Amino acid sequence: MKVTRGWVKQKLGWIVAIKDFGNNQQALLSRIITDVKEVLATMERREESDGSDRSDQSDKTGKNVILQHGGYRNLRSFKVAEIIYDATVVFCDRFVDKRSRTHDQMVQAARSGRQNIAEGSEASATSSKTELKLTNVAKASLEELLLDYEDFLRQRNLRKWEKDSAESLAVRNFYKRKSDQSDRSDSSDRSDKRDPYGIFGSSAEVFANTVICLINQACYLLRKQVSEQGRVFVEKGGFTERLYKTRMQNRKM
Repeated sequence: MKVTRGWVKQKLGWIVAIKDFGNNQQALLSRIITDVKEVLATMERREESDGSDRSDQSDKTGKNVILQHGGYRNLRSFKVAEIIYDATVVFCDRFVDKRSRTHDQMVQAARSGRQNIAEGSEASATSSKTELKLTNVAKASLEELLLDYEDFLRQRNLRKWEKDSAESLAVRNFYKRKSDQSDRSDSSDRSDKRDPYGIFGSSAEVFANTVICLINQACYLLRKQVSEQGRVFVEKGGFTERLYKTRMQNRKM
């Protein structure tokens, strides 16, 4: 049976209530009362000393339940997806009829790719399942956009660059150099941030093929991201599972 302060007070009340016994019993009861009061005082001191420890423990358990999340702006997948989104807006305004459904669908697919990466990163705090779902939605949106760019080239008899062509390799090598740079030499150069590949004024063929290379790179990064998210989910469980484990551990303390 768990001994609590309420239990001790209850027993102490009973003992006080029967103090009308004989002299011999009175001495014994007095000694019992003294011992019980000491136990009660010890329990109270222990509760006071544990107060600050519990606040620290709650912080630790909170960190165990809420995993590290956010920081999507530092993800390479997000950075590439943002370049794709900005480029697609310009591409559609230049080469696709603004009154057509294709114009809106391409812009929305590009936007969905970027937005779902961000939303999945934020949702990871309380739902690994949602994070996985939204990251997959981002990848699916970009794959849909990829088909639109390929359709554009095919329907206009424009050349699609091969994976290992000189042009494709140049785009991939440029991407690697940009990804390895930790700082920009001129952070005020807004045009460079929106058009780091210098394609906004290029021909439709160069423009579309360059974006296709970037979409392939983004989808590759997102596949790796999904794989890592799945590993973390298996290793650490979901939010509900972590919360249940933490509550059970706290009850045992």
